[in-house]
Amino acid sequence: MIRKLSLLFAGALMGASAMTLVYGAPGSSANAADSDTYRQLAIFGDIFERVRAQYVTPPDDKKLVESAISGMLTSLDPHSSYLNPDAAKDMRVQTKGEFGGLGIEVTMENELVKVIAPIEDTPAARAGVLSGDLIAEIDGQEVRGLTLEEAVDKMRGQVNTAIDLTILRQGVKDPIKLKIVRETIKVRAVRYRVEDNVGYVKINSFTEKAYGDLQAAIDKIKADDPNVKGYILDLRLNPGGLLDQAVSVSDAFLDKGEIVSTRGRDPEKAERYDSRPGDLIDGKPLIVLVNGGSASASEIVAGALQDHRRATVVGTQSFGKGSVQSVIPLPENGALKLTTALYYTPSGSSIQGKGITPDIKVDQPLPEDLQGRDLTRGESDLKGHIKGQNEGEEGSGSAAYVPPDPKDDVQLKEAIALIRGDKTDPAFPPDPTKAVLLNQ
Repeated sequence: MIRKLSLLFAGALMGASAMTLVYGAPGSSANAADSDTYRQLAIFGDIFERVRAQYVTPPDDKKLVESAISGMLTSLDPHSSYLNPDAAKDMRVQTKGEFGGLGIEVTMENELVKVIAPIEDTPAARAGVLSGDLIAEIDGQEVRGLTLEEAVDKMRGQVNTAIDLTILRQGVKDPIKLKIVRETIKVRAVRYRVEDNVGYVKINSFTEKAYGDLQAAIDKIKADDPNVKGYILDLRLNPGGLLDQAVSVSDAFLDKGEIVSTRGRDPEKAERYDSRPGDLIDGKPLIVLVNGGSASASEIVAGALQDHRRATVVGTQSFGKGSVQSVIPLPENGALKLTTALYYTPSGSSIQGKGITPDIKVDQPLPEDLQGRDLTRGESDLKGHIKGQNEGEEGSGSAAYVPPDPKDDVQLKEAIALIRGDKTDPAFPPDPTKAVLLNQ
């Protein structure tokens, strides 16, 4: 079970450090703020003790503290959170590309667990779980009143054991009952094939395996078809992952120039990541496919290749998660996942709340059983999201749907036609004279 939509780490895990307090002159606003803060903390301590002493049943002190911390962090934005030791361990396992559970990306919305996307070829996907589904009950217990972490823990369990989910789906009157058998989820970071002399590579998520699997896939494609005309990089329904893997995947197709930069509160701590010489596909045409399920690390790759005119982006507006979460280890093996920066594409654009706009917009028609349902997903729809500098009235995101049969995939067909030359577009093949290559 993946815990959150599009987790993007800020490089290596940061070590825990002591808090630094900055004091102002006596009577300054800084001191006044500190004084107010400590008064509020005193109120918190008083309430905590009263709950411990007077609640109708003896509460679990540890759970009280964890709930208070979680409430503080979730009030900041949808992606900051406290990870207890079990959750932190689960996160570390996930980034390796192997974990136990059902195989769904989830978040919390209106006190229910909301499915961002089922992972391909997992129990949840085979059972028919769809993006946008709301999980209302887990094994007969209502989700309302549970935290996201508690709900995820209930959905996890021993391999080969069954779990009953009650799902609410837009456009369907009655709740849907599903029985799903848990499995060990081994996520293949990359899938590939050759179709009509075009190399097709799909990155499912940016785990530690992403770049290595991409390199192996391209080597295999070259061996299978030395005369391949070009490549399609499919990032649809890819929720993100590790920042260093996004940088490496972008670098795989670029010879020089900036890939991405991150900027937080302190201008002196801004970071820039640049590409190195070498293009795995030897300069051949490249199409990147995106949709409303393309988030975070996926948007870094799409934005870098688009800004440098190295690829044409085809599909619909991406999710729009342009924030970086630093994972700070805490005592007893817990961790703090805190939004510490926003990332910017080579042209200096923030996609927070806006997303990547395709060079060629191609809407994917929905099958008859999904028509009339709103499958649009975007950062700008999340309650409490950080307002992006480029966020407009339309917001971010689009339909997060890819047909299971490639024959019905009009976005993929468009990409193949562009590479084969059956269709032309001013942006394709890439024009080096228009490239945004900064500080060369």
